[in-house]
Amino acid sequence: MDRTLDAPPASTLAGGTPDEPPPPSPRKLWFYRFDTKRAPYVLISPFFLLFAVFGLFPIVFNGVVALRTWRLDDSSANGWAGFANFDRLLHDSDFWNALGNTFGIFLLATIPQLLIALMVANLLNRRLRGTTWWRVGVLLPYVTPVAASTLVFAVFFSRDNGMANWLLSLTGFTDLGDPLDWRAYKWSSWIAVATMVNWKWIGYNALIYLSAMQSIPKDVYEAAAVDGAGPWRQLWQITVPMIQPVVIFTVVLSTIGGLQLFNEPMLFEENPAAATGGSDHQWQTIAQLIYKVGWKDLNLGYAAAMSWALFLIILVIAGLNALITRRLGGGGR
Repeated sequence: MDRTLDAPPASTLAGGTPDEPPPPSPRKLWFYRFDTKRAPYVLISPFFLLFAVFGLFPIVFNGVVALRTWRLDDSSANGWAGFANFDRLLHDSDFWNALGNTFGIFLLATIPQLLIALMVANLLNRRLRGTTWWRVGVLLPYVTPVAASTLVFAVFFSRDNGMANWLLSLTGFTDLGDPLDWRAYKWSSWIAVATMVNWKWIGYNALIYLSAMQSIPKDVYEAAAVDGAGPWRQLWQITVPMIQPVVIFTVVLSTIGGLQLFNEPMLFEENPAAATGGSDHQWQTIAQLIYKVGWKDLNLGYAAAMSWALFLIILVIAGLNALITRRLGGGGR
């Protein structure tokens, strides 16, 4: 029997040890540690650098400006103001009027918007012919440029020859001989602006809800149907509680967007450059007022204080909306 195959290596016979790979060089070891521990931070650093330059720095700088008197038309009046700009807000009737307009339009836009979006998503979640076309169709208002859609609605709600007054005349609410001036009153201008916002964002929120509904198992609805639950009861007692995180997300997102409303009320004016929100500030929002104070009245310090006040209001309202939505969703299970 040949035993040469079982013979130990020559290095072992000579008193040495079996061949082993050489230890890595210090340079390779440094590259390995860099690749596993530091390279990920280097790869994500561009985001944090851009956020620091274009996100964090403007916020901090705006806070400094809010504590100063900063006028573009009179540099000699610039200086440290402390909390004087914020104290002025408490006694500014224009600010409180704009705040009331913002909340009024926000309520008229956000609540119907999310409810209608939920119902549209529930319909799209069923078996329909041309499902893809329906889903693309509800997204068309969102991809339409804001300026184009808002200008169309401005003509739609015009006093003379506007389709809104023509539709109301068919139902007997108005008379074409005495048409409603949508820009003359708070309630009518709020409805007009809210309609523009709802038209643009209903489809977007509906598709977000639809994507969440797709993840719900079908057997849950089948079991509910066996127990006698109809479509309406299934929507509110099964669908909504199971997509609660998505509902909270849309509520917070709509709160932030609704309280920062600017484009629609701005373009609804006959003279958008004025940023007055009507002849008597009927629909002037806080975002419009900040623009007017900063770039029309050239008072950047006071405009910065308004923006910080709006930021704090958004934080409080968004938190309350998320809390209420979570409580309602939990109670429906």
